[in-house]
Amino acid sequence: MRSATATIDLAALQQNYSAIKKQAPNSKILAVLKANAYGHGLERIAKALPQADAFGVARIEEALALRADGIVKPIVLLEGFFTAQDLPILAVNNLQTIVHNEQQLAAIVNARLDEPLKVWLKVDTGMHRLGINPHQFESFYQQLLASKNVQDDIIIMSHLGCADDCADPATLQQLNTFTQLTAPLDIERSLSNSAGIWAWPACHYDWVRPGLMLYGVSPMINDVSNSTHNIMPVMTLQAGVIAIRAIKAGETVGYGSAWKSEIDTTIGVIAIGYGDGYPRHAPNGTPVLLNGRRVPLVGRVSMDMITVDLGQHSQDKVGDIATLWGQSLSVAEVAQYATTIPYELLCNISKRVTSRTK
Repeated sequence: MRSATATIDLAALQQNYSAIKKQAPNSKILAVLKANAYGHGLERIAKALPQADAFGVARIEEALALRADGIVKPIVLLEGFFTAQDLPILAVNNLQTIVHNEQQLAAIVNARLDEPLKVWLKVDTGMHRLGINPHQFESFYQQLLASKNVQDDIIIMSHLGCADDCADPATLQQLNTFTQLTAPLDIERSLSNSAGIWAWPACHYDWVRPGLMLYGVSPMINDVSNSTHNIMPVMTLQAGVIAIRAIKAGETVGYGSAWKSEIDTTIGVIAIGYGDGYPRHAPNGTPVLLNGRRVPLVGRVSMDMITVDLGQHSQDKVGDIATLWGQSLSVAEVAQYATTIPYELLCNISKRVTSRTK
């Protein structure tokens, strides 16, 4: 018997990286490792991608963890720095930062640093989350360029908000805004996230920033298949069957009697629950792989266990291993059942889940 285990397939990671490079052959790759590399292990994934041109993280703590583990590749803070006190730390650790507001600009210009920082200037082209307004671009760019605290080779970037939907015109509108704003300058540019890499070649520019696609999950809306661009899931989440019991027609299973059996059947109890990161709101019918077939989740997800309907003629036994998502059952499909997104499921893998490398 085995409790919840996440197996990380580094060969699949390499295949996905190659698929991204094939899709955007003329672009450098900033591999996004935020949120513990989407639940796959921050330092492990960084070490497995020595060919990446740079790594992207959300917080300075993630960047410092990589440096402490011997990672010397360029690291970009995708949310930028939070206080002026962070700037000397960035400088001494050779960390690159995004600048997306007036407070960050003022902090950099007024800082006293021993070494200039590499800066990515983020422009809001329509997502309206982080980034300066287009009319601020010229002022920000010139102030950064004139500052002794900033390296000359500033990169201009923006972020796509609707690239996962090929029918949404917002991506073309963002692309047009970004192109018009930056075309006069001989500088490196970055616009594409995973969905931009996947579906919008005109957005590739000098740098692409794969996240979800790197881990073998399609970034496109309502797409639970990975076949289009030859990517493979890097994580396989599994757990052992710890009990099997007969259920009579009319009997219920789990908290709140949320599922009632219509026939005599057999129930399997699997040692994984929302305490491990399995989605609490996965409904009856969510598929689980066991012994080469799909069996449906029945009853509410508990903190430590789920129950599945094995059927009347089950030959399954205690100790068999169930797959919650992986090669033959995508995390995107499970997320669709649970009315969430694969990002959340991958990032929610808890510390008590055993993690191992394949």
